[in-house]
Amino acid sequence: MGFEVIAKPKGGNLDKMAEKVFYESINLLGGLKKLVEYRNLTWLPSLAEAAYVVVLKNEAMKTYGEIARELGITEQTAKNIATADEEEVKRYLEGELEERPKEHIAGGIAKLAYRKLKEEGRLDAEEVEIKQEELEVLDIDWAVHVLARIKGLDFPVNKEALVERLKGLVIKGKRAEEILDKLDYPIKSPSQLLHEIKMHL
Repeated sequence: MGFEVIAKPKGGNLDKMAEKVFYESINLLGGLKKLVEYRNLTWLPSLAEAAYVVVLKNEAMKTYGEIARELGITEQTAKNIATADEEEVKRYLEGELEERPKEHIAGGIAKLAYRKLKEEGRLDAEEVEIKQEELEVLDIDWAVHVLARIKGLDFPVNKEALVERLKGLVIKGKRAEEILDKLDYPIKSPSQLLHEIKMHL
């Protein structure tokens, strides 16, 4: 998988950065194997969303309102993700806290991943943390690709608009158009879209 070196706009490619934060979050959680063992694949869509929020907030300097509009989530969700106390989430994941903190867990994980990539100077580097083949075997990178393609789309959204953005995308061996045929419209938000797609896979 070769990369072309292209002069990047300021802040680099935000989609690529969000993808990296997503993969690094998975690494922080012990890798894909661990997630599969824990059957925690259900919250990968939240992790993909959180990765985007963290990158848009810190790299594109967007407001919660702008992030909410771009990702089709509420301003409060964007804020909860961006302000999650990552140290608290880390302690929870390491088993130091008895009960689940009030923090946005996926947000905290994405913030830890972002900070690690930033400190190690890897956020802008041309490298992908998890091999594409591994992701395809596990069929989990689709959430990131769907989010990247629907960015900026106004919700609620109808089938035609989604087909326009997602056509040609293959999710777990199925054509996106095929999956979109089975959903109930209008779709109110990106999270609902990810959830509905997951239900039909």
